[in-house]
Amino acid sequence: MNPYIEILRPGNAIMGAISIILIAIIDRTISIPIILAMITVFFETAAGNVINDYFDYNIDLINKPERPLPSGRISLKNGRNYGYLLFLAGTICGFLISYLTNNWIPFVIVLIADVILYLYAYKLKSTPLIGNLAVGFMTGFGFVFGGFSLNTSDIILTSIYLGFFAFVMTTAREIIKDIEDIEGDRAEGAKTLPILIGERIPAVIATILIIVDCALCPILYYNHIFGVYYLFVIIIAVILFLYSGISILKSQDRQTAAKASKNLKIGMLIAFVAFVFGSF
Repeated sequence: MNPYIEILRPGNAIMGAISIILIAIIDRTISIPIILAMITVFFETAAGNVINDYFDYNIDLINKPERPLPSGRISLKNGRNYGYLLFLAGTICGFLISYLTNNWIPFVIVLIADVILYLYAYKLKSTPLIGNLAVGFMTGFGFVFGGFSLNTSDIILTSIYLGFFAFVMTTAREIIKDIEDIEGDRAEGAKTLPILIGERIPAVIATILIIVDCALCPILYYNHIFGVYYLFVIIIAVILFLYSGISILKSQDRQTAAKASKNLKIGMLIAFVAFVFGSF
């Protein structure tokens, strides 16, 4: 794969854009602003991935030496400038959405996202728990951004519900990823939660967040946001979520953490499918 495509982590960037697609499906709306919103989230997510790799260069030399920057396939300078260009592209798209809809909230959301994504990569990532919350917040923000891009009261409320769900589960996954990356983070001098207090308590915190999200899943049905088909699909995601939580409680070794993190990601994709089915 071309390193300039690989460094975007296109799978993650597309997953970010899926939040906008889901909001469009739920609202049964397709328009130029919503298409621009998908493109905006893709650019912003990709920019965050690139600038994060730039600041994580020394950590990735240990944890993930095959990535484009530590492997030398992209220079550090080019990686940094590439990230800046992607931020600019996302910001321009956000401006166009606000201009077309005469609603400046989406543009403000993009500007806030620019700041948080950069600060996360530069400083927040190594801050205990704050970095995890920042990533979760940005994931949930994607849904809220989609709701305000459509700019109707019902879909804005729905987007906030979905954003909270994504925020909680993503935060849990980020804590587990810190357990997975503890070796490289410690070598770099980072102060993540597992480094400061050990792996056990972060595993418990992540599991509690997973359980909270699973318990909240039925609310989206009982509040008539989604129909009964949602329940049939979301149960699969809930089982996968709980399995991940149980596994990380039993063992906090790197392999278990990696598997739990992957399963949570798959579970979130299944949950997104449940959102689609529930909108029918």
